[in-house]
Amino acid sequence: MSYQVLARKWRPRTFHELVGQEHVQRALVNALDQGRLHHAYLFTGTRGVGKTTLARILAKCLNCTAGGPGDEAVTSQPCGQCSNCQAIDQGRFVDLLEVDAASRTKVEDTRELLDNVQYAPTQGRYKVYLIDEVHMLSTSSFNALLKTLEEPPPHVKFLLATTDPQKLPPTVLSRCLQFTLKHMPPERIVGHLSMVLEAESVPFEESALWLLGKAAEGSMRDAMSLTDQAIAFGQGEIHHADVAAMLGTLDHRHVLALIEALADVDAARVLAEVASLAEQGPDFAAVLDDVTAILHRLAIAQMVPDALDNGHGDRDDLLALAARFTAEDIQLYYQIGVQGRGDMGHAPDLRTALEMTLLRMLAFRPQGVPKPARTPLPMRGESAGGAGGSEGGSPSATPAGEQGGAPASAEASAPAPSAGVSSAREPEAAPEPALATAAAPPDEPTPSEPPPQASTPPWEDMPADRTSFEAPVAAEPAESTVPEMGQSEGAEAVVSDDMTPAVAPAPEVDGEPAVADAEDAAPLPAEREREAASTSADEPVATGDALSHDAWLANFDSLALAGLTRNLAAHCMVDHDDGETLHLRLDPSQAAMQADVHVERIREALAGAGFDRRLVITDGDLPESIETPRQRAERLAAERHAQAVDALKADPHVKQLQQAFGARLIEASVKPSSEHAQG
Repeated sequence: MSYQVLARKWRPRTFHELVGQEHVQRALVNALDQGRLHHAYLFTGTRGVGKTTLARILAKCLNCTAGGPGDEAVTSQPCGQCSNCQAIDQGRFVDLLEVDAASRTKVEDTRELLDNVQYAPTQGRYKVYLIDEVHMLSTSSFNALLKTLEEPPPHVKFLLATTDPQKLPPTVLSRCLQFTLKHMPPERIVGHLSMVLEAESVPFEESALWLLGKAAEGSMRDAMSLTDQAIAFGQGEIHHADVAAMLGTLDHRHVLALIEALADVDAARVLAEVASLAEQGPDFAAVLDDVTAILHRLAIAQMVPDALDNGHGDRDDLLALAARFTAEDIQLYYQIGVQGRGDMGHAPDLRTALEMTLLRMLAFRPQGVPKPARTPLPMRGESAGGAGGSEGGSPSATPAGEQGGAPASAEASAPAPSAGVSSAREPEAAPEPALATAAAPPDEPTPSEPPPQASTPPWEDMPADRTSFEAPVAAEPAESTVPEMGQSEGAEAVVSDDMTPAVAPAPEVDGEPAVADAEDAAPLPAEREREAASTSADEPVATGDALSHDAWLANFDSLALAGLTRNLAAHCMVDHDDGETLHLRLDPSQAAMQADVHVERIREALAGAGFDRRLVITDGDLPESIETPRQRAERLAAERHAQAVDALKADPHVKQLQQAFGARLIEASVKPSSEHAQG
């Protein structure tokens, strides 16, 4: 007996043998069981997903005689043993007319086909017209088919199949029940191939099946044909190396090696991997496409690990690899890869374009981070541990530069704390920056306070301290000259204390206990801390003291964090501090943002503020009674907005406009003066 290819030998013969089209199977089975049969069905989808197979199974269901000859014997489970079922399987059933529309496009062919519609079926219960590639019919043929397709005789069923439904006239589409068949995912293809090869007693490697599943591009028939070819290529066995050589495609492991070199920030290894690829003569544009595709999957692995597919059988490898990148790295690498793909047409050659794109990824890493994180990234639903990686110094170069002078100056001025205390008792002697109290001096002019409010984003909760970080230059000339105006003295009062030690060896401490680090005594303006002024002002901040949550809120802006690091810290609360290890609890909704580089930046900022200890951030539910810095900022912003709205509603001019012209105040457009000035 001649050999029968796998695609034909393993063609499904019942709905329950069908692979990967459950939505179509469910609709047809229910329609058959309930007797709700339409006269025309249209199956659409790419090649090799089961359109013709579905039509033949449906024809068997309509004509199976196992339950009797009447219409009530129509079943969703054809027996496969009766003469009608066997004739359909063998392609010799006279009442199943299969028409190739690609070869019979003329209107004369359609008229000839329809001339026999009126006659009753010869052998079966229904006369079934199966028209494949129906989109190839001419316009005249479609017009000739319309009337019969709309009102066929009761013994006629039309089954249409096409790969391009957009070419069908709307008049035809409206007369059919349309079922769109899905692409086969690689996981489904690999599972089916494994079952077939086990039944055929063919040895195989699973990694080789993943190559076949990917090469099939969603078509089960293509996958079966490629499997036939792989069996012949491998002399009765299927091995990974043989399949890769047969397909002539790039081994996925080489692309993973490139990604690992990027994770290690090893430019020499990147070039070595590209040179190794060049020996195989690959399409370098396709290599870059594979790299960007993996970066996309790494981003999914970081944000939503459960959504990561196993399309190449490498899900576990990608989950481990995702822990070696920060989210910023992956996003930037992907953007560079996409842009580099578009620039390949202008490069001297494709290999040069690939190498330059990969080197550009390393050259423009976010904030110049020299080494990636080495511990697993905390993904959604997992707990994060560990303080930081070895790369923490460089990522926060800017914040560290701002804070770097503060600890050194604090150590230099530590031997003479009494000088700061004595100067605090003489506020009229010389204007120096305020350090410890939330209440301003009596003679400080009020107009000096709005500028700090205007320079702060509306979501910041303590804008005065942040303003102080942006005005270090103004503080330096003030040390050598005595201010001549009250406003100069007021402006001097809002200069941040973390910049003061760099220019003044003895900072002022307004009656507070001696502190080792002047940076931690930064005050909050009285109008910004209405309900918490006394608590924040009276709390000492020293290196040896435990950091409380109130102190964390009061001194959050003085840490000078920015970007994603600030956003991560703003969703944390102080869990406990034993003097050696500080434990912060993170809102679980922000767990995906945590990375060692951010943890290290927060630890360095706390060290600069006098809390030099190991930092551990874990995600967990936060008590409703405790505010995070972000929640506090949102609450204060809401209060400021409510006050502004109340002030406008009480304004007599606004009331006059409402009474005279029927004006309406749009509360969403109201912004406090500080937010309006900044915007």
